[in-house]
Amino acid sequence: MQTLTVNIQDNFVQDFLTILEHYKDKVQLQKDKKLEHDPYFYERQKQLQQDIEEIDNGNVQMISNENFWNDIDTFTASLQK
Repeated sequence: MQTLTVNIQDNFVQDFLTILEHYKDKVQLQKDKKLEHDPYFYERQKQLQQDIEEIDNGNVQMISNENFWNDIDTFTASLQK
């Protein structure tokens, strides 16, 4: 058996399921639970992996938590002037 991903327009889902009903002995449907909870799960996962690689490779400059909040405080103070 092979696994495929199919993107179906919302207004066509029921028709598509009706078509597949005729082939229920040959087709097995499974919902991806990760996508049920977060429709952008795989995009976020890919971006996170890229971010981690950039950090590990030294391509991204990291700042300390203290510096980050100091910058935020400075920025918000500048908005109040």
